[in-house]
Amino acid sequence: MLPKSITGRLLVWRLRHIKQHQFILILSILIGIGSGLAAVTLKNTLYYTNYFLTNGFSYHGIYYLFLAFPVIGIILTILFIKYIVKDNISHGVSKVLYAISKTNSQIKPHNTFSSLIACTLTLGFGGSVGPEAPIVLAGSSIGSNLGRLFRLDYKTTTLLIGCGAAGAIAGIFEAPIAGAIFVLEILMLDLTVTTLIPLLITTVTASLVSFLLMGNEVLFSFTLNSPFILRHIPFYLLLGVFTGLVSVFFIRGSIVIELFLKKVSVVPRVAIAGSLLALVMFAYPSLFGEGYTVLKEVINGNGEIIGNSTLFGVLKENHWSFLIVIFGLIIMKVVAMALTQGSGGIGGTFAPAIFIGAICGYFFATLFNTVFGLNISQSNFALVGMAGVMAGVMHAPLTAIFLIAEITGGYLLLTPLIMVSAIAYLTCHIFESHSIYARQLAARKELITHDKDKAVLSFMSPRQLIETNFTKVDPEATLGQLVKIVAKSTRNIYPVVNHEGTFYGVVMLDNIRQIMFDQSIYDVTYVKDLLFMPDYAIKPEDSMDTVIQLFQQSDRYNLPVLDNGKYLGFISRATVFSQYRELLKRFSDD
Repeated sequence: MLPKSITGRLLVWRLRHIKQHQFILILSILIGIGSGLAAVTLKNTLYYTNYFLTNGFSYHGIYYLFLAFPVIGIILTILFIKYIVKDNISHGVSKVLYAISKTNSQIKPHNTFSSLIACTLTLGFGGSVGPEAPIVLAGSSIGSNLGRLFRLDYKTTTLLIGCGAAGAIAGIFEAPIAGAIFVLEILMLDLTVTTLIPLLITTVTASLVSFLLMGNEVLFSFTLNSPFILRHIPFYLLLGVFTGLVSVFFIRGSIVIELFLKKVSVVPRVAIAGSLLALVMFAYPSLFGEGYTVLKEVINGNGEIIGNSTLFGVLKENHWSFLIVIFGLIIMKVVAMALTQGSGGIGGTFAPAIFIGAICGYFFATLFNTVFGLNISQSNFALVGMAGVMAGVMHAPLTAIFLIAEITGGYLLLTPLIMVSAIAYLTCHIFESHSIYARQLAARKELITHDKDKAVLSFMSPRQLIETNFTKVDPEATLGQLVKIVAKSTRNIYPVVNHEGTFYGVVMLDNIRQIMFDQSIYDVTYVKDLLFMPDYAIKPEDSMDTVIQLFQQSDRYNLPVLDNGKYLGFISRATVFSQYRELLKRFSDD
């Protein structure tokens, strides 16, 4: 960061000479350059690390040394995070969503480089994950910290985060349209001209930076050789359902494995996951790394590369047994990815989704060709299968459609891409209402959504709304003592609380109005005889959705807040509505 004096002068100069919308466009170009450079840097570090370790490596036969590489990479990643970063940098896209939802779009500066280094250690050494999530986190961090540097508001900073994420995807795939749509679908920014123009400027800039420095060398690209055939539509429809179901397995399987590993301490966790990962990669060497090199071979017709030739050599000679080998790879990729991430590796689910989708399409084409004696294009089905699993796992059908269209250099498969992506998304959505990025955040009610009401509520906390200026009354107090308290109070509700803070109920002014002037009963009537316990109470850890529901159910204007029976204060409808209106202004483009 710049010194405060320089920052201050820069801010004053900017406010005087550059209008807000112009300044955002300038920042979007800077973010595009930054995220493009980050993408190029990660591409190169991954390539040279992997090349250095696996030069001369062959997917055929047994190559024992490479089995140890992923475990070494995971150990180095864990040490890097523990002793240098000292922060959680896993699940990059989920961290960006969390920042938008819960930390005022503030992402720590170290995320601009720490996730790239950690990803290089994990993925460069052969971890079975993808580089996209770390690069998205790095790009988003660039946007967030520029927003912090220039003291921009939440809405503008969030837009800059989106620009960083879009630039990261565009830079790594050289796919500007897919990068912009990724942000609109995954990070859930509103689709307006105000957001769309900066996103497109960033993605185009990042793509140009990547192209100028790397040429056509991207993580994955393929040139279509076979046209779309209309009579194959029924098979594409079935592929959509299949990839949707695989997406469900992808989401649930990976989360179950990761949660299991997190319950184990670090050393046993690495030992268990590392042993299983080595075993899986021994059976399927194609699981080493993100797998894009393998995909190119498979799509070009070299499907024998899928499994260990020593183990599966005989099985590959028969079409039916070879189908079992292919299907096994689909299962094992999810396992390998979850083992890598759950044991402490850093990477994303983007590349594994593409990998599994391609194998799903290849499996389906091979199956139909074997059963019906057809001549279905395995490459076309593999490419469309990528879009299907991406659409299901990420709940982002448009991103899937345009990414595959852009990396294939044309839109010849647009019709099957749309069909398969839509069906896969709808199929997966039946079983999983949230994407793999948002599932656990949604379960903890930490996810911002396109629903503006819910988005505003996600930023409100019951603890921040508690009012404590209600006069407390002891349950053993007399009516005479209560009347003296009423005379000095501006409230009409009186919480009944003993000296230990235990909540007994409330006394309502309306309920005692008829007897409060009868002095003859002042000394013989006690507060404990006048109180009543409200039917509804708020807990400090409740979400605002719960608070709103309690107000609707109780039809009251004030509800007590209790922490294990201890009185904390009240929350009023008026306070909730007032803060809601203030926060709504942050989300409004008016």
